[in-house]
Formats: sequence, C-alpha cells, structure tokens
Amino acid sequence: MSPPDGDRTRQGFTLFFTGLSGSGKSTLSELVRGALEKIGGRTVRLLDGDAVRAKAPPGTLGFSKEHRDLNVRRVGAMAADVTKAGEIALCALIAPYDGARHDVRDMVAPHGGFFLVYLATPLKVCEKRDPKGLYKKARAGLITNFTGISDPYEAPTDADLVLDTSTLSPTEETNLVLRHLVREGYLPKGAAE
Repeated sequence: MSPPDGDRTRQGFTLFFTGLSGSGKSTLSELVRGALEKIGGRTVRLLDGDAVRAKAPPGTLGFSKEHRDLNVRRVGAMAADVTKAGEIALCALIAPYDGARHDVRDMVAPHGGFFLVYLATPLKVCEKRDPKGLYKKARAGLITNFTGISDPYEAPTDADLVLDTSTLSPTEETNLVLRHLVREGYLPKGAAE
C-alpha cells in the first residue's frame, strides 16, 4: 500500500537476504541496518532466521524442507507486518527453497517494497569461512540435511540484486544495496555514496 502522495521514501519495505551459510547475510544485513539508521526516517527491524527459529517452542522446528519453509514463512509474516507499518524489515536467512521465497514476496508486496538480495558467494568460500564450524560437521556426517552439502539450495532466478561477497568489500556491498533502494525510490537521492 503506497502512501497517499505516492512518496516511496516514506513507505515500508523488506530486504530479504538469502544465500548459503557463511555467504555474508548476517554481516551485510547488520551493515545495511547501520546505514539505514543513519539515514533515518523509518524504524529498521532485523529478522535473522536463526534468531526467529530459536524462539520457536523446543522440538517444533527441525531442518526438513517442510520445517525450513515454515520458518521462512514465519519470518515473511513478520516482515509483512513491519512493512505494512511503514518500517523496514531486513531478513537474513538461508531460505533454500524458491517456493517459500515467493510466498514471502507475495506476503510483503501488497504492503510495500520487497527486494530479494541473493548472496551468490561460492560454496568453497562459504566452507572456508565456516564461522560456526557447520560445514566441517556436515562433511564429517555429523549434521544431516545441511544446505549446500546434503540438502539443495535453489539459487534464485528472480533476485533484485546478486552479490558475491568474495569479490566485493563490505562497504561496496552496502553501497550497492543503498543505491538500488535510491533507484527504486525508497531512499532519497544522495542517501548512497
């Protein structure tokens, strides 16, 4: 829903960061949050997939396709509420399946902007980073259903931005996201370097 005067700089929107574990989703979303808070004008809410999952009742969310999609849709419903309120939702989660990502777009789009940001960082780079040691455990067979190793990641073909964090600096990545928002009218001109 657009503001009465059509000014998108006052409208809510969602940035949905998706990619493999270790691709840089959480890092980039934190940097973008800081930049958006400096620009001001709207409240910024960070919805990290792991944090949302941790708030589910114990034993209710595993890592089957059904449970992963359920968690993605839970984040999407929260993002839709944030966007509807005229605020900014930054979602950072693997979201490996195309159908669930489309569901989130469908939930958010009636209320404001939705931008899918695919961090197309190569698997070998993500494995080398391995901030939580999960790839090592997955390769050793200690973790099953691990995205990119024993479970698929359906790379989006409809991403609004595709970034490879192995070839860009964090500052460059942040500026590319901000410039996209300026082009789309959700940030005022001059908000991005």
